[in-house]
Amino acid sequence: MLIRQKDELPSSEITPERLYYNRREFIRLAGSAGLGLVAQAVLPEQLAAQERWPKGRKGPFDTDDEVNTYKEITTYNNFYEFGTDKSDPASNAGRFNPKPWTIRIEGEIKKPATYNLEDFIKTSKFEDRIYRMRCVEGWSMVIPWRGFPLADLVNKVEPTSKAKFVAFETVYRPEEMPGQKRPFLRWPYVEGLRVDEAMNPLTLLATGLYGKDLPNQNGAPLRLVIPWKYGFKGIKSIVKIRFVEKEPPTSWNLAAPDEYGFYSNVNPNVDHPRWSQKTERRLGEFFKRKTLMFNGYSDQVAHLYSGMDLMKNY
Repeated sequence: MLIRQKDELPSSEITPERLYYNRREFIRLAGSAGLGLVAQAVLPEQLAAQERWPKGRKGPFDTDDEVNTYKEITTYNNFYEFGTDKSDPASNAGRFNPKPWTIRIEGEIKKPATYNLEDFIKTSKFEDRIYRMRCVEGWSMVIPWRGFPLADLVNKVEPTSKAKFVAFETVYRPEEMPGQKRPFLRWPYVEGLRVDEAMNPLTLLATGLYGKDLPNQNGAPLRLVIPWKYGFKGIKSIVKIRFVEKEPPTSWNLAAPDEYGFYSNVNPNVDHPRWSQKTERRLGEFFKRKTLMFNGYSDQVAHLYSGMDLMKNY
């Protein structure tokens, strides 16, 4: 009598160990609440096995946290220029044209200039970095960015001694960015950093993610990435950078100064007036985790705020 052996499952159909234990723990807790095996039917879609990138790499700036999927990163976004719902940017950014692109650099610098982004990219040293990114609403992602240090641009334009801050401005194209037709915020979107924050090695001007050019909904073709600050500081689709002597206005601080300060450092000890900042939910995970001071980058940036009252300078 011949007994047919069950074909071995291909590796693509085997649940990764991390996801297996996530599912098992979820089902165990749900079962204790009386939900039993029905819990498996309501597992988040993000727990399905998906490819992660990059693999087998660890750079000096990279976090050890697991990277979110390309789909998660590009379909759940805050970009009010395309709408206020998290799905609006991916749905409404198709008409936006990021090429060609120019950036004006001006203010208290020795070498003001207007750069064609494509030409500037050719002379820039690109890096891939895996950063934790924390949003003020209590959710977070881990994103593999591609870009170049903002410090490279700062050094290129040679700020004068009067330059204390760097101001950024987003493009204003209401015909391509439907959110700009509505008064959610004052348009165009503006943001700012101190010069020493701009010069920190972690601060990145990003032109891509997952090894590809930035999608429109993620800030194409050029956006700011400051991983120890809340996500709204990462201004997108930048067209102007100005070096100034006084603290520049920022969009969310103009809209709600009691809720959004200039610094906007990730700080679990300073709650938003309408919600706690002590915990966060990583996109794709079921359980919350504790929020880390400076989003886990204290070793690299805490010295920037030595002696400052971080409760007052939120």
